Amino acid sequence: MRKKKGLKKSKDISTEEKIKQAARKLFTQKGYALVRTREIAAEAGINLALLNYYFRSKEKLFDLIMIENLRHFLQGLSVKVLDEKLMIEEKIERVVADYIDFLIANPDLPFFILNELRTNASKIATKMEAEIKPIRSNLIGQLQEAMKAGRIATFNPFHFMANLAGLTIFPFIGKPVLQRVTHVNDEEFRSFMEERKKLVPLWISAILKAKQ
Repeated sequence: MRKKKGLKKSKDISTEEKIKQAARKLFTQKGYALVRTREIAAEAGINLALLNYYFRSKEKLFDLIMIENLRHFLQGLSVKVLDEKLMIEEKIERVVADYIDFLIANPDLPFFILNELRTNASKIATKMEAEIKPIRSNLIGQLQEAMKAGRIATFNPFHFMANLAGLTIFPFIGKPVLQRVTHVNDEEFRSFMEERKKLVPLWISAILKAKQ
């Protein structure tokens, strides 16, 4: 009897994983709003009733696959950003390194976010606001303090956030084109992204200290 229970549990895990993989693929390709549960079931090779048995709704699947993963990452990042002992330059280093590690492990996430912003711009922002707000407020507040003290140039914090996101995230979005143009394989691309953990903070630091 024990063997049969173990076998059943293994099959259950396998079915759940098929559903999650199918949902992740479709959410990434089409965005949340355009994906139907029937499509997810078909992609997973199961019937709709079985999908509903495991996850009940599309939103539950969405939260489990995309939102919970992103929320877990942001909560870990928040601990570092909110550390009052760290200077803004140190926080930038940690934010860049954490983002690159996270995107290496979740390379489809930027495409998913772009799809969501195109089809439903407020969905992710609404669900992530509790995690994003303290990170954003702390970084911008520390930037403004450094500007007042004359340690860095005076500028709109929007440019800082745009540079931080662009320099870190864009290579993953542009990976297919970048690889084709530069003849870089997957292993080399990952190596370059590891290098960017050191280079991006240096570039941002140079921008922050540039005199206007």
